[in-house]
Amino acid sequence: MIADVLNFSVAEVHGVVTFYRDFRREPAGRTTLRICQAEACRSVGAEELAAHAKRRTGVGFGETTYDGKLTVDEVFCLGNCALGPAVQVGEKLHGRVTPARLDALLGEVR
Repeated sequence: MIADVLNFSVAEVHGVVTFYRDFRREPAGRTTLRICQAEACRSVGAEELAAHAKRRTGVGFGETTYDGKLTVDEVFCLGNCALGPAVQVGEKLHGRVTPARLDALLGEVR
């Protein structure tokens, strides 16, 4: 439908939708958890934090929980490099997030 309205090919629209992470083919959850995976955050535990989030929520990056409450995404900089690992829950940015703190943040969401 978008391709028809904009007079683009379906391939052009598909290319844009799949390239930009904020475009989705399915609705996102009510809340989005974004975990920074840039180098500064990775150097202080972002990979382990992402693995913890996957175990805790049952979904990986780009996926939404079965109940539609939470979508987990990776980002490559939240601009909070000095306070890594950084996460964004909804519109709120958090720094120095540990697995225990992530559990508390997710508890507020769920």
